[in-house]
Amino acid sequence: MYYFKPLDPKDVSPRALVLSLMSSAFTAPQSIGRLINAAALFDIEPATLRVAVARLLKEGLLESPDRGVYQPGPKSRALTRRVQGWKQVADRIVPWQGDWLLALTGHLGRTDRKQLRARERALGLSGYKETESGYWVRPANLSRKLEDHRADLIGIGADEDISLLRVSDIARSEGAPWTTLWSTEDLARTYEQATEMMLASLERLPDLPKDLAARESLLIGQAVIRAINFDPLLPPELADQAAFFRMVDTMVRYNDTGRKCWQAYYTSTEKS
Repeated sequence: MYYFKPLDPKDVSPRALVLSLMSSAFTAPQSIGRLINAAALFDIEPATLRVAVARLLKEGLLESPDRGVYQPGPKSRALTRRVQGWKQVADRIVPWQGDWLLALTGHLGRTDRKQLRARERALGLSGYKETESGYWVRPANLSRKLEDHRADLIGIGADEDISLLRVSDIARSEGAPWTTLWSTEDLARTYEQATEMMLASLERLPDLPKDLAARESLLIGQAVIRAINFDPLLPPELADQAAFFRMVDTMVRYNDTGRKCWQAYYTSTEKS
């Protein structure tokens, strides 16, 4: 689970910056010139940025439909679509009937560390938490059919042999109830902090220089989008769902403003 924390400019690597820009609906595809201009906001040298782009191309996370132009590659498209779909997050859930989704992973093994990280990232991105028994659970309040949801998990990194169950009648040994696997207090704090920071930034951005406005909108906006996409989407019986959707609604406004900030910045750099 990811809790909101604004990005620090020093922590924005060339690789992370390119992938962040590619996952923004209004920035892909991107020319190498624009990527270099964006990198300048974080003191990333053009040569360093080009090396990162070349490596992402080699890994299949980027592709080049035209000379000097880049867009998400075959290995990142599913995750990119998921990240870009944050505005439609309300469509991912339905009222909760008390059932649970179980992801069985014990038969998949843990020796392939890279695949293990990809599996756990996919499950975490989909709101699952690991239980003491080693399987992963979440409330069954997702709108996707079980087989479609399984395909979604595989598309963002889970193993093709992962097994999902929907259970409505549970008899289990004593232990912490599944409802306590998520820290609802921390989630509520995330929604409040993210919303307050965006509102404060919205007041500041019009008075900032174009470069600083673009940088701030990315540092805050990307952190909020990450919080939205990693949110477990708990039902209102388990978390403050209304506060979550206030954060999403504020992010819609913030995204529109951030888009204008970046367009203004790109225009200013392309004229100079």
